[in-house]
Amino acid sequence: MKKIGFLSFGHWSASPYSQVRSASDALIQSIELAEAVEDLGADGAYFRVHHFAQQLASPFPLLASIGARTKRIEIGTAVIDMRYENPLYMVEDAGAADLIAGGRLQLGISRGSPEQVIDGFRYFGYAPAEGATDADMARDHTEVFLQALSGVGFAQPNPTPMFPNPPGLLRPEPHSPGLRERIWWGAGSRATAEWTGQQGMNLMSSTLLTEDAGVPFHELQAEQIRLFREAWTAAGHAREPRVSVSRSIFALVDDRDRAYFGQGNQETDKVGYIDAQTKAIFGRSYAAEPDVLVKELAGDTAIQAADTLLLTVPNQLGVEYNAHAIESILTYVAPELGWR
Repeated sequence: MKKIGFLSFGHWSASPYSQVRSASDALIQSIELAEAVEDLGADGAYFRVHHFAQQLASPFPLLASIGARTKRIEIGTAVIDMRYENPLYMVEDAGAADLIAGGRLQLGISRGSPEQVIDGFRYFGYAPAEGATDADMARDHTEVFLQALSGVGFAQPNPTPMFPNPPGLLRPEPHSPGLRERIWWGAGSRATAEWTGQQGMNLMSSTLLTEDAGVPFHELQAEQIRLFREAWTAAGHAREPRVSVSRSIFALVDDRDRAYFGQGNQETDKVGYIDAQTKAIFGRSYAAEPDVLVKELAGDTAIQAADTLLLTVPNQLGVEYNAHAIESILTYVAPELGWR
């Protein structure tokens, strides 16, 4: 059995082909798709966070809204760029959204990806300390965030408060018990995956890795997952960790599928650069008749190693089509692979 959810980047555009023409469309349709996939029996709705772009940005109002409109599915991010975040304010937002959702948040966080603007985090009021990098700053913010999620008080109370305080040091409120165990780190390398295991966060591995070891992407990703689990065990964490991978997978079952993705079965990985300094390997996409998909996906060792599969969706094709695409995987592919 595998948890299967979707991952949306939440694009909107006034282009003629887009059914998501405004920020309002992107937000409302995200809620509607989450409701639809819950009805279909899928397990999760996840959203990418990008700043300075016509894509979903501030995640917590959206997550809280989905939490109020659904009952069962997991609701998450993949991922929040911690360079931009006030970690204590984020604890309050995340705690509130998680309580509204009844403890169903699964928050993916990370250092972030190449941006639309140069050093966008500086416009948000954040800059690395002298001698530190933006990646260092993201991990510093993450450390504060994780510590505050523990629920242990640390702030000295005012001796003459407006309202009575509980005894002891104070913490950000509202506190949502258990949320700390539902934090994931988006790791783009094997070394980062090991660090994630040491920190006691779940592993979120995407469709690219920032290293090329000369082996197929799924094998490199499976090795990343193995190293993560070994680091987790060595660190002595008590609970079982979780691992997700993301894939673009489309079952060609009707004329719409063939029109959109009939030529989209990318049978090999690609190697490229995500910025001037960073070489990356990009995992292949899958688009084929269901029986062909089953055979191809059976050989994807990273999907086999993960407990959660996130299906990346072309959100600008609209709610109805994306629900259909997800339903096709749940109906024709997942049972044949033992995922259902």
